Amino acid sequence: MPMSLEEYQVAQAYMVTKMQQQSRTETEGVDVLENRPFKDDQFGEGQYTSKVYRLQSKVPSWLTTFAPADALILEEEAWNAYPRCKTVIKCPYFTKFRLTVETIHTAENGQLENVHGLNKEQLASRQVEKIDIASSSTDYWSYVIGSNTTDFSSFKSARSGRGPLSDGWQSQCNPVMTAYKLVTVDAPYWGFGYRLEQAMLSGERALFIESHRNCFCWIDEWYGLSLQQVRELDQQNQASLNERKTIATSNNASDEQVPRHSVGKEGFYTERTQLPQPPGQPIQVDASIAN
Repeated sequence: MPMSLEEYQVAQAYMVTKMQQQSRTETEGVDVLENRPFKDDQFGEGQYTSKVYRLQSKVPSWLTTFAPADALILEEEAWNAYPRCKTVIKCPYFTKFRLTVETIHTAENGQLENVHGLNKEQLASRQVEKIDIASSSTDYWSYVIGSNTTDFSSFKSARSGRGPLSDGWQSQCNPVMTAYKLVTVDAPYWGFGYRLEQAMLSGERALFIESHRNCFCWIDEWYGLSLQQVRELDQQNQASLNERKTIATSNNASDEQVPRHSVGKEGFYTERTQLPQPPGQPIQVDASIAN
């Protein structure tokens, strides 16, 4: 990323808040269940969050042949002790499914070979992929997740003067930093587990690209802000979302008391509608986001 470690922390926090706001609809989006400081022996001090992602409309068609639309309701726990972070994603429908993302952020341009300290066995099974934010993808998950079409070969930040990102920008930018993400996914389900694992890996890759493209594309919005200011924006955003949810719940409760097909002041009321599993081996993908 063409920014310092300190800037990236602000950029990431801003990006998460804005993307959550943009993805919110009446039935889908991100619900923050818990957001609090934590302290433990593994990470030290940081911020713990618990979230629920409702992504029903993004379920691949092949998955709907044996799973309901709410199969892509995901539960996430995250421990952010920047520059180290860990995220665990589970799916209530596929109870044995587990996806873990361990991230280490460094102030260099992606040249470290084993920043996560993996052993020989883990290194042998690891697949390494370098993600360039100046590139774009056209697969299924990039289509449903991505919407940022900025051409970074011509983009230039008005406030920071950074950009455009031409070929080999990683070795030319100053400052520069890298996010090393170790992704481990395990879906021990006979018959479709491998396909589910690959789908989730592709989804994570698309999310990495889109979110980090947004980090740089929105630089003129967050540049100069402090982390505390961004957290205050996030709190305001959550308060606004909670208020809208409360209003929607209240309206739904009122609607349920209206007789079916009755006519109100604003028009017609319409009723709201609401395997054997042998063990598998988790797949690890080490994605470094910088080059």
